[in-house]
Amino acid sequence: MRIRLPIPKHFPLLPTFGEGHVMSPSGDELRYRHKNGSAEQPLKINRRGYSMEKYFRRKDAARAKVLDKYEIQGFISSGTYGRVYKARSRDPDDRREFAIKKFKPEREGEVQYTGLSQSAIREMGLCNELKHVNIIALVEVILEEKCIYMIFEYADHDLLQIIQTHVANDRKVIPMPVIRSIMYQLLNATAYLHAQWILHRDIKPANIMVTSPSQGGTLKVGDLGLARLARRPLHSLTHSDKVVVTIWYRPPELLLNASHYGPAVDIWSIGCTFLELLALKPAFKGEEVRMGQNTGTKKHEVPFQKSQCIKILEILGTPGDSDCGSLRTTPEWRAFRALKNYSRRLSDWYRDVGKATDPHALDLIEKLLTWDPNTRISASEALKHPFFSDIPEGAKSNCFHLDVNNLTDEGRISYPRRKITVDEADIKTVGSGTSNPGKTGAAPGAVASVSAVGTSGLGAKRKAGGDPVQRVKRMRE
Repeated sequence: MRIRLPIPKHFPLLPTFGEGHVMSPSGDELRYRHKNGSAEQPLKINRRGYSMEKYFRRKDAARAKVLDKYEIQGFISSGTYGRVYKARSRDPDDRREFAIKKFKPEREGEVQYTGLSQSAIREMGLCNELKHVNIIALVEVILEEKCIYMIFEYADHDLLQIIQTHVANDRKVIPMPVIRSIMYQLLNATAYLHAQWILHRDIKPANIMVTSPSQGGTLKVGDLGLARLARRPLHSLTHSDKVVVTIWYRPPELLLNASHYGPAVDIWSIGCTFLELLALKPAFKGEEVRMGQNTGTKKHEVPFQKSQCIKILEILGTPGDSDCGSLRTTPEWRAFRALKNYSRRLSDWYRDVGKATDPHALDLIEKLLTWDPNTRISASEALKHPFFSDIPEGAKSNCFHLDVNNLTDEGRISYPRRKITVDEADIKTVGSGTSNPGKTGAAPGAVASVSAVGTSGLGAKRKAGGDPVQRVKRMRE
């Protein structure tokens, strides 16, 4: 049953309809006139609000469709967030390649939701604002049939793939000039993020892309699903995100459950990435204890990561109280101090495992992996380190610059292009996201990168309906 309701004169104007448009309020009714010149008609109101079904249908029909703008070339990977596809523009004047990230609907049992998590909204908002040569670029966001599609620029390689390629080639070390170029561009991107008061919170090789040599060999930092603005937070950063940074790249302050942290968390992750580029394997490869697994902690408490702390101590050694600074005020400080004492062997590891001799590189690693986050070097300071004093100008933007990768034909390694699956190239199919090794629960170093987007999830699912009393109890928990 449709009824007419009085509308106050100060009621705001509604947007243009398409076939017609809304006129200003007249008396106590809101009226509209079609563009064909017909007489004004009152805007009908029902119990749910304005009767605008036709308006929404017209808007949906006029909105650009993904398959109308892009030709899907293949399926790249999937995870908890959804699925990622490689695509090419259908515009004959634009032959660029893109990575399309499709967020899948959240599910719980037989109930399916169409909402987006906080992390997905953050990623769209931040990627839309950030513009930097070393940050993966978001081209556009498309809404179609209650699905969100994020279109990113495409990159053929990522650091994890580059490392794995060297491992497969008799573990040939990555030349130091190439590592120097990678580290410079990675620090350049991080310095830009920190200058905008943004913490990435998930820097690791799988989330760092590199374009092909024909496209400039430029490093691109991607996957901002865990990134957030941290200038003036209303709550501590652990209030909404209790666990951030993949365990092998997580800094001591987070391992000890610090409530407050800053840009130094990204710097530690960069130091771990530096070690991985040298050794072709993660340096601190501990076992993660997930929330709820440890019987000594409550269900919603973050457990102490003893295994990961031991892996760090085995290389960096047990720090003195004067080296720990703010770590001494963290909740898990006593548990950390109760661990066995280890001697520092970073120099030996650097020489024997990393097979490197550059003293400037070792000094930079020590500054990136400082225990106290307050004295850890910043990204902008690291760019001025002597390690980068002789870097060629072209190597500051090209990992494959001739001056950087000055190798013989026998020593040069050709990095294969990213693999795609043509059989699963139907972007309209709602996939389960469970057939990929990058799914939730896989080892951090085994996660296959998905071009420009990485592997962060959409967050926790919402509870299904049922008894209102039970829903309130779950909210209080």
